[in-house]
Order: sequence, then structure tokens, then C-alpha cells
Amino acid sequence: MELTHHSHKVGVNVHHLEWCTKYRYSMLKQDKYKKLCEDAIRSQAERHNIIIRELFVMPEHVHISCELPPNISQSKALQLLKGGSSYIMFRAQEKFRMRYPKGHFWSPGAYAATVGYNTIEVVDNYVKNQCDVHQKRLDSYTGSSAL
Repeated sequence: MELTHHSHKVGVNVHHLEWCTKYRYSMLKQDKYKKLCEDAIRSQAERHNIIIRELFVMPEHVHISCELPPNISQSKALQLLKGGSSYIMFRAQEKFRMRYPKGHFWSPGAYAATVGYNTIEVVDNYVKNQCDVHQKRLDSYTGSSAL
């Protein structure tokens, strides 16, 4: 991990962000919607100079490990990524309006945490391996073991 150099700052500004669809509906279960969501988030991130380290889209929520520019706060980054991706997805898939007639694709809440220099790889791996994390959780509820 390299330190980022800006005009008057040097450092690491990595964050773990997570948010879910409104009412936890599994709107991103199909691969085409998952891909649409990934592309929309990546497009918004690029537009606002947010570097996405890892991105994982689950059927009803999203995990991101990203580097924010020094002039963007966590709350502003969430606003830009959630709002912009929602706008793009509604324009690409008009039928999403049948589920969300008021145009609110994401729930209002979110999770945001800064990532220390020593834990960046841990968070990146956590985001990258979300399928494994959720499968283990599901297996513990049902009492079965993962293969």
C-alpha cells in the first residue's frame, strides 16, 4: 500500500462502506442487475475520483473498500455513490420503479468505517470473500457444514 500524496497531505484514506437496498429486497439477485449495480457504482466512483479497491454486490446489499480523496467525507462519498448509482439503475431498468415508485432504491442508512494502515488487506479480503462469509453464517443457522 502506497501513501497518497496530495498538495498539503500525505497518507492513507481507505474506508469500508456498506449499504442495503430499501426494505432489504433482493433486487440484485440476477447477474444482469448485479452487473448493472457494479457498473453504476464504479461509474460514480470514477466520476468523483474515488478509487474502489474491492467491490462486492450481494442480492440485497453492497460492500466496498475504497480510497477517498481528501476533500470527500464518508457521508459525502455515501451520498454520491448511493444517489448516483440509484439514478443510473433507475434509468437503465424502468421496471425497478414498480418496486420503488418513489425512486429510493437504497435504504437511508449505511455502515462506514475508516480502515487503519495495518488492516487494509484484512478489509479487502473480507469484502472480496463476502460469499464465503454469508454462506458460513447461513450454514450456522441451519446446522449444516460447508463443503
